[in-house]
Amino acid sequence: MGNYNYIPSSQKEQQELLDVLGLDTLDDLFKDIPQDLKISELNIPNGKSEVEVRRILERMANKNHVFSSIFRGAGSYNHYIPSIVKQITLKEEFLTAYTPYQAEISQGILQSIFEFQTMVTEITGMPVANASVYDGSNAAAEATNMCIDRKRKKILVSMSSHPMTIETIKTYAHGMGTKVELVPTKEGITDITALEQLLDEEVACFYVEQINYFGNIEACEALSEVVHNKKAKFIVAVKPIASAILKSAFECGADIATGEGQALGLPMNFGGPYLGFMATTEKLTRKLPGRIVGQTTDNKGERAFVLTLQAREQHIRREKASSNICSNQAHCALTASVYLSAMGPDGLRDVATQCYSKAHYLQKELAKIKGFEPVYDVAFFNEFMTKSPIDPVKLNEKLQEKNILGGLPIDNNLLWCVTELNSKEDIDELVTTLKEVTQS
Repeated sequence: MGNYNYIPSSQKEQQELLDVLGLDTLDDLFKDIPQDLKISELNIPNGKSEVEVRRILERMANKNHVFSSIFRGAGSYNHYIPSIVKQITLKEEFLTAYTPYQAEISQGILQSIFEFQTMVTEITGMPVANASVYDGSNAAAEATNMCIDRKRKKILVSMSSHPMTIETIKTYAHGMGTKVELVPTKEGITDITALEQLLDEEVACFYVEQINYFGNIEACEALSEVVHNKKAKFIVAVKPIASAILKSAFECGADIATGEGQALGLPMNFGGPYLGFMATTEKLTRKLPGRIVGQTTDNKGERAFVLTLQAREQHIRREKASSNICSNQAHCALTASVYLSAMGPDGLRDVATQCYSKAHYLQKELAKIKGFEPVYDVAFFNEFMTKSPIDPVKLNEKLQEKNILGGLPIDNNLLWCVTELNSKEDIDELVTTLKEVTQS
């Protein structure tokens, strides 16, 4: 029959279906729908040949500008993806599988989620993780919801967090009837004195990102101590690549760890689909949203996987549930698992080291050019802010002519990002081009 992704039912199978139901035609399946609501025809144009379709798509693709050098991050990162990752994840049995509703029948899917959860606990240092959620911002908002109770209904969020994540947390809080207050920054990191002043008996949790939106490394252990002194929960959103060389969220005192997993084998894809992850302490396990896959033994004593702690789910607890998450980014999570397996701890550590060292090399070289002085004098990972001697938007237009995607304009500054894919030659070319642009 050939190798097809999807095989529609045959006319014989359709007739068997109608015979079992006691119907004459397929239209009889929809006889209860008023006629004026039905569409008689779709007016779909005639199909095109493969060659014609390819030409149309190529013309569309040619409208995109594919940069040879990328020095921008701010939530979406250009990392190398080993070829084995796509080779495995594009297999049909993975592509066509959806989150199972009769979960225990789909042991393969459950095992893949279980392996993903295990890797998330290794990245975060936390003892428990759930199946993936939609993206990093969604994970952050879900984490704040976990902390709300009848006495504590205020959320503190560091202003050094990603703006989109802050907006997502506010959206969730609005629906939950909770209050969000922003904690000011000082020198590019959370102002710990301001945090102390804002912490009161109504605060349920404090959210901070490690690494923060400006690329800086937060003093998470000190922040954790201040937060816990007021009996509030401490939420840390981690960058998984950076976690390979920094202290884990658990070591920093986090009660909940979240993050965006796009850097783990997912292309930038115009902003999605991405991959949120969550992990927490054993004490908060029952408040984790979404699904948790557990390992057990079957009636033959062999290894098996099940969905566990189902009472947390909204389809069981309904309005008493703490979340409306019921699905997960199963294929994105599988991709992250394959990437992490292919890289291994040493490979991930090597990527992190390259990101760190190359970013610091670029900052040092930029500082030699008048007008590109660092905005903050604090420790950073692979992103950093500099001033811009000319309008940053116009500067990027000049760089685009050289096929270079420059830093993200923030006010009158630039947020630069360097990954392992930026060679020393790429960095030197950027520096040379900036000299030409600003000195001409």
